[in-house]
Parts: sequence; C-alpha cells; structure tokens
Amino acid sequence: MSLPVDPRCPACGGAVGRSFYRKTGVPVHSVLLMRTRAEARDYPRGDLDLWFCEGCGFVHNRRFDPSVHEYSPRCEESQAFSGTFNRFAEELAEDYLRRYEPEVVLEIGCGKGDFLVGLCELSDCRGIGIDPGLQPERIESSAADRLQWIVDFYDERYKHLRADLVLCRHTLEHIGPVEQFVRSVRGAIGDDPATVAAFELPDLERILVEDAFWDIYYEHCSYFTLGSLGRLFERCGFTVERLEKCYGDQYLLIDARPGPAGRRLAEMDDLERSRRQVAEFERSVSESLEGWRTFLTDARRKGEKVVLWGSGSKAVAFLTTLGIDEEVTCVTDVNPYRHGMFVPGSGHEIVPPKELRSIRPDRVVVMNPIYLDEIRADLASMGLSPHVSAVGITDSPAREGVRSD
Repeated sequence: MSLPVDPRCPACGGAVGRSFYRKTGVPVHSVLLMRTRAEARDYPRGDLDLWFCEGCGFVHNRRFDPSVHEYSPRCEESQAFSGTFNRFAEELAEDYLRRYEPEVVLEIGCGKGDFLVGLCELSDCRGIGIDPGLQPERIESSAADRLQWIVDFYDERYKHLRADLVLCRHTLEHIGPVEQFVRSVRGAIGDDPATVAAFELPDLERILVEDAFWDIYYEHCSYFTLGSLGRLFERCGFTVERLEKCYGDQYLLIDARPGPAGRRLAEMDDLERSRRQVAEFERSVSESLEGWRTFLTDARRKGEKVVLWGSGSKAVAFLTTLGIDEEVTCVTDVNPYRHGMFVPGSGHEIVPPKELRSIRPDRVVVMNPIYLDEIRADLASMGLSPHVSAVGITDSPAREGVRSD
C-alpha cells in the first residue's frame, strides 16, 4: 500500500519529525469479525511507520490510509462483558454526572452504546449516540425513551446536535487529521462555556515505557501523551480543565471548555520526556519482541499449549508483529459475539473460555494485565491452574520481574 507522504504533523502543522517504529503487512482491521480462517488470513494489510513530531510530541502513522476501513456493525469492540471494565465505566460515568450534571449528552464514536446507556440509566439525562458500528437492535435499557441512536460517522452534517456534555471515547486515535477533527468539535460546540468536551483515549507514554508493540496497530493512526493532547486542545480553542490518566494509567482523560488557553497544567510539560522515551523505545522494543518470540517457541518445543486471553486489537498486534502461528493453540474471549470467529491476520480461532476445560492449556498469556485477577478467578472456577503471564511493563519474558504465576 503506497501512499504519498505528507511531511506536516496532523496535530500542529509542523514539519520537523522522525520515524522511529516500522512494521509492514499488518491487518488493517483488528475488531472486524472474521467468519472463516481463510478470510482472517487473507484480510488486507497495510504498513506502520510511526513518526514523532519534535515540535508538539504527537505520534502518527504516516502510512495510514483511511479508505481501507470497513467501520460497520461487523465491528465488535465492546468490552462490556468484563466485570472489571464495567466497574471502571460505571465509576467514570458517575464522575461525569457529579462534575457536570448534564441534561443532554452527545457521544461521538459511542461503539455499541454501552457507556452512554449506563450513564443515562444512572441519571435523568438524555443521550445521543453516533457510531457507524452501532447495532440499536442489540440495546435494551430502562432509559430507552431518552436515547437516540445514529448509525453513521460524525461530521459536519451533525454539527447541529446540541449537548452540554460532548463525549468522545476511544475515537480520536482512529482519526488521521486530528487537529481538523478537534476543531470541528470545537466549532459545533460554539462559545457556550457551560458545554464540556470530554475525550478518552490510549496513553502513548505507557506504550513507549512498556515497549508495548501489542498496542500499536493499523486502526490506531494517532497517539498522544497527556502533554501533546492538552496542547492540541489549546491550539483548537479550548480551555483544558482536566488532564489525567486512568484505568491503570492505560487511558488519558481530558475535559475542556470553549475559551482561551488558561493556566498551563503541569501535565502538559512533557515534550522533553517524550523525546527521551521515543529514543529509548526505538532502542529497546526489539528486546521485547525477541523475548516473547523465545517464550512462545520454547513453549511449543516443550509441547505446551499456549492460549491468549483477549481477542481484540492487542492480540492481533501481538500475533502478527511476532509472526506467531502454531506456537499459540487458540485465543479466548469473554465477549460471546466473538466466539467462533477468527483473529485477523493470524487466523487463530476465538473460543469461549469454557472450552479451556477440554483444551487444558499449560500457559495463558493475558493481553491486558488489568484483567489478571478476573481471569485467574475464571480459570480457578473451571478447575484450571495453568502458568499465567501478562503483557506489561515488566512482562517481557526476556526481562526479570515477569508478571506471572
């Protein structure tokens, strides 16, 4: 996939940047449901070429082509089948309600609508959700008469939608022209200082520090730290009120209102640190890759069955970046809509956790360490006691301090 490369940064327009991570032939979709192994293995692929902007700290894939995507109801990104995630989502919804007491909430990129449903069920507010992957027929809620669903992408056609809380959770990282998008949201909000824009997205700093190659995949073309995110919102005409990490420091939260840049938050002063972290990632990520390859090939040589727990984007990136095939027996997931489907790229089958009783894995690799306790409890309830390890900051098997049983 060869595209003309724009030398300018999509976040600040600057032209001083450098490439620091490249990978060819990665699946262009990670959460699109693949119904056969052949479809999964033959699905179109693209290239990664991550560039760091020396001027603002933003990172983007300069080889990203949005035309290859099929965002539709076939996408299955919901995390709402995990008790751990649902507790986080409920606490976050309660926090928004307590802080802003919204009457109308607009969620741009609402996925399957789980968060907006929960927020409206906890309050008397009205909700409007917009996403090309929505399946309204799948949604049952006591707040149904206060919910409006739009199966579409958000753009200028919907700038008339009015809300006092505009949410955008885990969407900005999928958008290439990030400054243009944030400015479009700012323009649609207008100048009412009572309106709050609240975004949530993955944290680049954690990816860099953990050498987390499993969190770099084609759909995520844009990567932010707290500082680069805050600086973008200020450039786009927002006053940043909250800038922090959450969910085990995996996600960034930013709350902002229309208005001029206010008091500079300390979290925005991270550009020099980001430069150092990018340079260190470039040097050390190969160690993480080699450590996991060795771990998995050794397990296969010993005749051990290895199962990945978590079949979403992290698993896709983990398997395809490592070039893993028979070293992993299968992939499991608590999301029933994924069962019987196949992982894009590698073609591994996604099985329900209950099937692990018959598979009896020797090793389980957890794709997100925040779910370790939940997964260990599920394994114990099935009478299974495999060796459990998880990707994470100290978790490359090539390093000391691997997080495992």
